[in-house]
Amino acid sequence: MPTSGLAEALVPTGMRATTGGFTPAAVSRPPILVLGLGNLLLRDDGLGLELLAEMSKNAVLWGDQVAFVDGGTQGLMLLEEVGGRPAVLILDAVDRGAAPGTVHALRDRAVTECRVSRSTTAHEGNAGELLAAAALVGESPQEVAVVGVQPAQVATGIGLSETVQKSVRPALLQAQSILSEMIARYAYVSSSPG
Repeated sequence: MPTSGLAEALVPTGMRATTGGFTPAAVSRPPILVLGLGNLLLRDDGLGLELLAEMSKNAVLWGDQVAFVDGGTQGLMLLEEVGGRPAVLILDAVDRGAAPGTVHALRDRAVTECRVSRSTTAHEGNAGELLAAAALVGESPQEVAVVGVQPAQVATGIGLSETVQKSVRPALLQAQSILSEMIARYAYVSSSPG
């Protein structure tokens, strides 16, 4: 986010302020973000991170056009990661009231509807709240997709439930397909930090 006034005067030349300190202002980022959300200590809530781990194993296939970020439970702290990117693919447990294990691939209107939903997981915020905040500050990506699975168990414990584990492969294939489409549209599009 841009700085102003006294704070701007304190930022070293050629740098920009971030929550983690200072980074070069002219640094370009990959135009596509794959963001995994969730909490590995709450069973199926960790699905987004499991999908991210699987997708990032093949990161070399996607080249330098894709950033893979473990957003964990950071909630609105991820706004800086989302801002300024043409395309964002979010991986998360998605509660849409369907049967446990149902794979959800949300785009367009479905993502918009997801924006107004309340958190259904124990991590701070959800994909919908993050996207709503990005829109509020004028940092909405041009394209957003959310891929996830209807959770069976969001309770203290490690590892996905058997029902959700069976849906990991279909969800992964869906996410890879969407990512390939995003790369076809946005590869080599400049993306500057938010």
